[in-house]
Amino acid sequence: MSGYRQVLALPHVGRLLASALLSRLAGEMLSLALVLHILAVSSSPVLAGSVLFAAWAPGVLLSPLAGAVLDRFGSVRAIGADQLASALLIGAIAAVATGPDDALPLVLLALLFSLTSPLGLAGIRTLMPRLVPDTALERANALDSGAYNLVEVTGPVLAGGLFAVAGGQLTLTVIAGLYAAAFLLLLTLPADAGRAEPAATTTGLLASAWAGVRYVLTNPLLRNLILCYAPYQLAWGVLTVAVPVLAPDTAGLLWGLAGVTGILGALLTGHRLTAGRERLAIAAGILASALAAAPLVAYGGIPGLVTGLLLLGFAAGPVNVGLLTLRQRRSDPAWLGRVLAVSISLNLIGHPVGSAIGGFLTAVSPALACTVAGLAAALGALLAWLLLPRD
Repeated sequence: MSGYRQVLALPHVGRLLASALLSRLAGEMLSLALVLHILAVSSSPVLAGSVLFAAWAPGVLLSPLAGAVLDRFGSVRAIGADQLASALLIGAIAAVATGPDDALPLVLLALLFSLTSPLGLAGIRTLMPRLVPDTALERANALDSGAYNLVEVTGPVLAGGLFAVAGGQLTLTVIAGLYAAAFLLLLTLPADAGRAEPAATTTGLLASAWAGVRYVLTNPLLRNLILCYAPYQLAWGVLTVAVPVLAPDTAGLLWGLAGVTGILGALLTGHRLTAGRERLAIAAGILASALAAAPLVAYGGIPGLVTGLLLLGFAAGPVNVGLLTLRQRRSDPAWLGRVLAVSISLNLIGHPVGSAIGGFLTAVSPALACTVAGLAAALGALLAWLLLPRD
């Protein structure tokens, strides 16, 4: 199987990617919409960073249980539960977040939103290798990453445009609707698509979750992927807060342009990447991200900001496709739900931590925040080069 068209023609793959596209579009809109809305009603970068932290970080604690649910009950049902809960909670945030005195309920709703997030994050990428043959895995992951980059184009543009025209509440309501549409589309897939093998579900749910944690933390490759990817995500988290402060009127457009180059990076990587070259792709992509964040975004003015974000988006392609393929290929299929839920959540913990740090640093100096982002990405590139396997 050599082409993207053949991968899309496989049973269930097209509808899975379409549902993922809608839910990820909602997620991409959400980050920028929350930052812009909170800045508008409270003028507090610290609160904006804290809400983003609450929206993503607490779910990490439940990621082992989420992985056991994925392997026990099937990814389709788990993804649907996350999409439905997200629709309801973002709708509630739209109704509640109306003024500077709403910080506590806003943080609490964001925290609840985070609790089901591991089901959606890991569920889609658990299903993909179970629906496509191993020889098509790079291209399937490239389509997955390209779809994610596509929403990085449209998500910030839509969020920024809607916010400018209609304000934060309507923007958040639209986001809730996108989650609901993704849920309805997912219902067209068989509930047992991508179910784990029976051997993976013979123990209790909590015991199965704990076994998944042990599997990830005692596996050298999976552990090292976490160590190198978390600093990279920390850089993205810092920039999520810093860029809207640097360019409040054009932040959505700039992130959208970064998404365009991200699509190109993912598709090119999927076409060229072969087994054994994942380490080079990951390390080179994270290093390019460090160069984009520190010298370009931090100190290059508007031209540097534009160039840096374009480079940052393109570099995400080799990083994400390489990481996804390496992790899926080296994991026992019967453990895939638990492996992905735990490792993805731990990989992404850098993003909410970066958002929280970015809120404080941006209040001092946006250039300082971007410099810290660049240093974090540089650390991730060094760890990837030193720790990931050469073959």
